[in-house]
Amino acid sequence: MRFSRHHAVFGAVAATIMTACALGQGNMQSPPGTAEVTLNGKQVTITYHRPSVRGRKIMGGLVPYGQVWRTGANEATTLKSGVDLDIGGANVPAGTYTLYTLPSEETWKLIINKQTGQWGTEYNESQDLARVNMQKQKCPPVEQFTISWKKNAASSADLVLEWETTRLSVPVHAK
Repeated sequence: MRFSRHHAVFGAVAATIMTACALGQGNMQSPPGTAEVTLNGKQVTITYHRPSVRGRKIMGGLVPYGQVWRTGANEATTLKSGVDLDIGGANVPAGTYTLYTLPSEETWKLIINKQTGQWGTEYNESQDLARVNMQKQKCPPVEQFTISWKKNAASSADLVLEWETTRLSVPVHAK
């Protein structure tokens, strides 16, 4: 009997450790990423997680059309700016925001949301600061979701999102 109890305890401990390891590896499938740019001498940083295609249909599949998307994986994607911005025509005061997107087959909207610190799926529309149109283009295949900046001048850059064969962009200007 005593031998069985030890085996049961050992089995429970081993199962717990294996579950924790599996959960930890799951997070590594969407590693963290940052995209930084300096506009008018001030830092603008986007922090996000980078899911991979891994053979799945992304646009219109994993990222369904007509539903707000967390714009990455895991925790909500955040934008932190040390300068007031104009993002696609919307006034965005310096501060920290959550970025969501609203995809459709033809057009996408970038949602700048005032609520921060939440899990990516905890979207609250009443906290939207602005929704702006993004330019959509085809691009060569991109395996891992990527956010980047294409700097145009000391005070402006395009915010660029790429995944699968979709490239989205919106102009950003420091005020």
